[in-house]
Formats: sequence, structure tokens, C-alpha cells
Amino acid sequence: MEQTGIAGALTLLVFYFIPAFVAFRRQHANKVPVMLVNAFLGWTFIGWIVALVWAFTSNTRQQT
Repeated sequence: MEQTGIAGALTLLVFYFIPAFVAFRRQHANKVPVMLVNAFLGWTFIGWIVALVWAFTSNTRQQT
């Protein structure tokens, strides 16, 4: 029973930080600010949406 609670909490934590994961995976130029907005304002759903949209913007590092 307790393992289900831990697994559920970890699943929610991963879901919560999807915008940060996307920003780091895409090598976004502002990945740290995206992560901070996600961490501190993501609980407001609007903050989570803002972080997610920001993570998907085209402000990424060019591959050379």
C-alpha cells in the first residue's frame, strides 16, 4: 500500500516538471528560468502552462 503512494507521488512529480524536462531536452537558451518558473509557479496551473509554452518556444541553441 505504501509503495503505491510513493509511486504515485513520483509520477506526479515527473508530470509537474515536464516543462523543465522539455526545456533541458531542447537545450532552451532560458532553461534555468523555465525551471524556476515551473518550480515556483507551476502549482498555479497558469504558471505551469506558461512554463510549458515557454519551453516549447524556438529559443534553442543552434547545433553546429
